Amino acid sequence: AHMLMVLTDTVMMARLSPEALAGGGLGAATYSFVSIFCIGVIAAVGTLVAIRQGAGDVEGATRLTQAGLWLAWLMALMAGLLLWNLKPVLLMFGQTETNVLSAGQFLLALPFALPGYLSFMALRGFTSAIGRATPVMVISLGGTVANFLLNYALITGMFGLPKLGLMGIGLVTAIVANCMALALAWHIHRHPAYRAYPLLDGLSRPNRQYLKELWRLGLPIGGTYAVEVGLFAFAALCMGTMGSTPLAAHQIALQIVSVAFMVPAGMSYAITMRIGQHYGAGQLPMARLAGRVGIGFGAAAMLAFAMVFWLLPHQLVGLFLDHDDPAFRDVINLAVSLLAVAAWFELFDGTQTIAMGCIRGLKDAKTTFLVGLGCYWLIGAPSAWWMAFHLNWGPTGVWWGLALGLACAAVSLTLAFEWKMKRMIRSEPGQQRFEVVQTE
Repeated sequence: AHMLMVLTDTVMMARLSPEALAGGGLGAATYSFVSIFCIGVIAAVGTLVAIRQGAGDVEGATRLTQAGLWLAWLMALMAGLLLWNLKPVLLMFGQTETNVLSAGQFLLALPFALPGYLSFMALRGFTSAIGRATPVMVISLGGTVANFLLNYALITGMFGLPKLGLMGIGLVTAIVANCMALALAWHIHRHPAYRAYPLLDGLSRPNRQYLKELWRLGLPIGGTYAVEVGLFAFAALCMGTMGSTPLAAHQIALQIVSVAFMVPAGMSYAITMRIGQHYGAGQLPMARLAGRVGIGFGAAAMLAFAMVFWLLPHQLVGLFLDHDDPAFRDVINLAVSLLAVAAWFELFDGTQTIAMGCIRGLKDAKTTFLVGLGCYWLIGAPSAWWMAFHLNWGPTGVWWGLALGLACAAVSLTLAFEWKMKRMIRSEPGQQRFEVVQTE
């Protein structure tokens, strides 16, 4: 549902013009780079609440969620100020004046989505960690429908509404994100299943201890998210130096890839919760089993998506762009060639994100950050630049570099999870549970 909202924004950009698609794609890439770090920090809410839930600590789960909401609001403020002042940075990285101006239009209203979006993510972590993820899905699907209808209305000027272009797309995202957060908060407040977790009691007085605990775990998670998304933002910058056509094709192909990526991303989130619950309860063999099942099933799912990318690339690109429109002919051909490469790196990307979720469920985010930093920026980014500009492979070279970095991360993180579980299971399970409850 989340990716459908992003896809809707991309489709609406394409309805405006190829230039709007390129500039809007640049704005979306920069927004993702900033917001994903915040999302990673807030992801610590779900992990820590799951561990508390497994240990039977209802009070701790409640206070952690309250601290998570305060952290979400503070980070939304700082991220919004940063996004409104990115123009000099984009120009410094060689982006054209036209693309930067279009990106600025898209980012004008979009930062107002962050308070609602990050609050929604904090509440999502809480309700998922206690085993109630369905409300998140229902509200997200409703938000998807609202996002499409409002976007279409502001793009076409329905009901006498002004045609706001890229700024309107950002405005709609902000409205929908805040409404989704309010809807989930209302559900949690009204439903009897959450009666044991009085989130409103004491919300005005955040606990510093819990804030520090969230920040200690969330900072490396956010750092991991940032270095991964930063790799794709780096790819967008490489495409931007080649012109509007490669950048637009990159944006289209990346949206298709991102839809498939939601399968392992959702599985990674669920596995983090399950492993966290087992870890809090001292059930380490069950934690290892959950991780192995997740990694194996995720790899199989991504192999199926790879076959779709190989067999139906023109049909997938046709969901965004009109094959009969000569203005998009070059963009379509290049996007199809990028999907052929994506079939390979999706397999690696799915495996590595699930392995990351496994390790985070053990309350370890430093390992994922260090492995991600090394694989993405010491292998992936240099390889993408070298293949694109030194081997003259162009846009496809950028994506082959991404594939190499993600492959290294997939292998390294899977081995790291197995090594950590083997070492932990050798210790006394009862002592392991005592340590978790006492230190937290």
